[in-house]
Amino acid sequence: MFLVGITGGIASGKSTTAKIFKENQVPVIDADVFARLIVQPGQQAWKEIHDAFGNEVFLEDGQLNREALGKIIFSDIERRKVLNKITHPRIQRLMFWAVLKYFKNGHKFVVLDIPLLFETGTLLPFLHKIITVSCDEKIQLKRLMERNAYDEEEAKRRIASQMPLSEKCHQSHFVVDNSASTDETRKQVEKIVSYLQASNHHIQVRIYLGICLTIFCGLCGLFSFLGYKLFTYKS
Repeated sequence: MFLVGITGGIASGKSTTAKIFKENQVPVIDADVFARLIVQPGQQAWKEIHDAFGNEVFLEDGQLNREALGKIIFSDIERRKVLNKITHPRIQRLMFWAVLKYFKNGHKFVVLDIPLLFETGTLLPFLHKIITVSCDEKIQLKRLMERNAYDEEEAKRRIASQMPLSEKCHQSHFVVDNSASTDETRKQVEKIVSYLQASNHHIQVRIYLGICLTIFCGLCGLFSFLGYKLFTYKS
């Protein structure tokens, strides 16, 4: 099994693209799903966020006020780094276990839906292919303002907090242009799905993992044998 990363800018249409992958029976692991799980009341990340940001970023029922937190971190890069340090390692661990589950089930490849894939960079070495969902800048701004009821200044601030879409596209293997209709996006995604399904890279990955496992088991056996010999010699 090999891993494919999908990313994009805020309001560029990444969720729409991920949905099309799912409709084509491709497993998608969504980082945002885990991001919400780890900040539930009582979780360690919830406690650390409370310590770092105080009561002002929580609702009366204890749930994280994502909008209030967003206003803080998108206007202060240092506080954004504090939040990322709390959340990103936990999200990545959960994604790792989800990948193992799909690996055991024999899937050919899995898509990792990661909004800040390039910004964090942690998972880049493990990805066989990277897809960036892009769109026209004016369309992106308009979508974000309509979706989140932001004024233009706030929307531009959110967009500017991420790596420019043009740079993400330059570093990707595939680019999905989501500026037009959903049908146009679907055609592009299904073409990529066909390409990935035809790939034999998953075989190479399984051979490599099999070799690594064989070496690991062999070393374990060798160390056990040497330990036994040392024990019997001393006895």
